[in-house]
Amino acid sequence: MGATLKIVQLGDPVLRRVARAITPDELPVLSPLVELMRETMRDAPGVGLAAPQVGESVQLVVIEDPPHLHGGLSAEELAERERAAVPFHVLVNPTLTILGDEVIEAFEGCLSFAGMTMVVPRARRVRVDALDESGQPVSAEASGWYARILQHEVDHLRGVVCCDRMRPRTLMSTEAFGRRWRGKSVSDIRSALGDTDA
Repeated sequence: MGATLKIVQLGDPVLRRVARAITPDELPVLSPLVELMRETMRDAPGVGLAAPQVGESVQLVVIEDPPHLHGGLSAEELAERERAAVPFHVLVNPTLTILGDEVIEAFEGCLSFAGMTMVVPRARRVRVDALDESGQPVSAEASGWYARILQHEVDHLRGVVCCDRMRPRTLMSTEAFGRRWRGKSVSDIRSALGDTDA
């Protein structure tokens, strides 16, 4: 395991700023930050990390959802979440386009809101356009869990944290979720917590 960075927590102003775009002349010197972010994300562990989460207000995210992080989920849960392995990659100055109008509600956590989880509505499908760490244009369409990761991380670059988008009555500690709610459907949990659409 390499060196890691401190992950800033909710309340730090850097999480509420719009991160600045990375200029072409900065690309050659991104490698050390990318490496530190990758190690920090893996150490946490998490599936994505945005530069503002380590105190750097620039438009840079790293993403990876390796199979070993799927260990606690059944095949049915993985299929329901549309969750599959995502290899490590870097996105510089990403923009998202929502595809379609289908919205999925799922529990989501954040490395900058440690120990908490909440239901967050997200678009089921998105397209991301960005540069990779060497400055080459990349574009990809994503659905399900990968689309959720992309939306979560790009939100960080806009000064938005998942609790801004959550269903407030579903906010809970990850310990309480594991003890009381694991394996239950989002709709059943929302109903039990009195979180109904008005």
